[in-house]
Amino acid sequence: MSNLIDEIRQNHFEKVREILINEPTLINKECFFEAARIGDFGIVKWRVEYSRISLNEYDDNHRNVLHYAAESGNYKLFKYLVEKCGMDPLKGDKNLCTPWDIVRNKDYYSKEIDDYLADKYEHPYEDFYRNPIRCGFFPDPSICRVGDDYYMVNSSFIFFPCIPVSHSKDLINWEIIGYAITNPEWAGIDKLEGGRGFWAPDISFYKGRFYITATYRLNDVPPVYRRQIVVSSDKPEGPYSEPAFIDEDGIDPSIFNDDDGKRYMLLNRGARIFELDETATRQISDARLLFYGDHKRAPEGPHLYKKDGYYYLLEAEGGTGPGHRVTVSRSKELFGNYEPCPYNPIMRQEDEDALIQRCGHGDLVDTPDGRWYMVYLCGRKMNDEYSILGRETAIDPVTWTADGWPVVNNLKGPSCMQINPFPEMKKTEYNKTMVSNCGLPMDYMTPRTFKNGDISYKEDKNGKHFVIKGSKYDLSDVNSRNIVLRRQTSFSFNYSADLNISEHELKDSQRAGITGYYDENTFFEFGIIKKGPDTFVYTREHIGDDDKWQFSKKIEDKFCGISFKMETSYLTRKLYYNFLETSGKKSEIIPFNVLDNVYYLCDEGLKKGKRFTGALVGMYAFSGAFDDLLVDFSNSFYEDINVQT
Repeated sequence: MSNLIDEIRQNHFEKVREILINEPTLINKECFFEAARIGDFGIVKWRVEYSRISLNEYDDNHRNVLHYAAESGNYKLFKYLVEKCGMDPLKGDKNLCTPWDIVRNKDYYSKEIDDYLADKYEHPYEDFYRNPIRCGFFPDPSICRVGDDYYMVNSSFIFFPCIPVSHSKDLINWEIIGYAITNPEWAGIDKLEGGRGFWAPDISFYKGRFYITATYRLNDVPPVYRRQIVVSSDKPEGPYSEPAFIDEDGIDPSIFNDDDGKRYMLLNRGARIFELDETATRQISDARLLFYGDHKRAPEGPHLYKKDGYYYLLEAEGGTGPGHRVTVSRSKELFGNYEPCPYNPIMRQEDEDALIQRCGHGDLVDTPDGRWYMVYLCGRKMNDEYSILGRETAIDPVTWTADGWPVVNNLKGPSCMQINPFPEMKKTEYNKTMVSNCGLPMDYMTPRTFKNGDISYKEDKNGKHFVIKGSKYDLSDVNSRNIVLRRQTSFSFNYSADLNISEHELKDSQRAGITGYYDENTFFEFGIIKKGPDTFVYTREHIGDDDKWQFSKKIEDKFCGISFKMETSYLTRKLYYNFLETSGKKSEIIPFNVLDNVYYLCDEGLKKGKRFTGALVGMYAFSGAFDDLLVDFSNSFYEDINVQT
């Protein structure tokens, strides 16, 4: 083996061929990749055409031979692998790094290959977007277009405000502009366990109003487990009307408006349909089954569209795990028999080792110029095990076949690098922090609702401040009202916040700080705590019924504030702090603890209850038996770290 590698590195083509002719079993992917890496076109071509090597081989980072050829900068070799071998320059590795990304890397840059790819795709590198387009906790997308504007909703479960509404001009860059429910009296989530609440919303536009429907999932206490809600507004950002309830059991509702003016709601299992009144707030017919689904396992997420004389029924099937997929069927009549698409599933991840997985729960949208796209749910697992970012949102182009069927991304599964729908359009800039009707910045939320005085947000000359009133209930209690959170949107990030508090302001057992949070069953705290007369920095990992605490030495110095910082790399959290001294100076940064495996901050982290969300970070305050703890948090800072290359 070493002799073969040495001959490859010395470009001894005839010697390599002689070795493999005499000992063909010596061929393996490592030797093949090495030949591509050094750019030896002769050896690579001979191996492709005469040896036993296969082109569907990957290294441990899920890179194939084209990734290695990209490192070589050999235009002739790269073009041969693309054109004669059908290798994909846009296929991502475990970090979603594509061969074209490597070509653009300053260490490997090849203008010749770069120009070749720009010509091949008729777009330069800068005109491409990346999936997922909504990173972190953005599951179950639904989308609609009004004019040149696109609106999307995602599940929010027990988090408040409920059901984020996002806006985009180009389908790729999105900003939350409002929520379907911002009145805490209308939310109904205060007693619900994590993972319950508002599931799989749908957004549509009808006669000048936006309609959002979702499943309201209750705790598993009979007889009612699920209800459907409908809200509406003449503005996409809201405020929306008080939820109207429809008591038809099922999940994943969507509203379909037919050409004859009739309105319908669809629900699983399969696709059941019933008529609504004009306001879409009242059921006026019994539910009936349109079609169960093509895959016949866990059919849900039904959406109905009318195009070219057909009713097209989109369904998510296979469950929301590795078998997830999107299928389509059609009928000439709304209540007719639906014919499954011969190309089903029109979206599924077939590559079990790719990073983007569990693709399904799609919704179609067209553009003003007649193109089509599908947003869909996906998930990325670390080490093929932990989906800490939760279920995310991706998008891919849809084309219609000659026989009238929609197919997504040419049936290649999810893309990680794709041509931007509107490459000429500038990204919409939002110049100031947008605040929702409940008073929080748009990208922040709380587990369940909060009352006035519990949590507030303000901006002044000294910056942005979250003021949290300490709750009497622990973070592990569904009654806790002392946590402000935002989504984790990358595997690696930095997060920090300053607590403007002195040691004199805490009473026994009171604590405050920053947190990594999934739900009331799994989280960690990093903060300051009072134990009797003494003050400590501490960490606490809460996993199910277990707690792991670690404390610093007793703090002797006087201070008027303390800064907490976490540096995150996949499952590792490095934790630091420093004091704001009464003199106005900051102490040196002090390393405190390393949490080396926060596996519990994800769906797979604990087998308890419904776990469908994603990891979050934020701030908390716990007052214990007292009712007088008010903590001012300032300079909260979140920064994703790009680990693609």
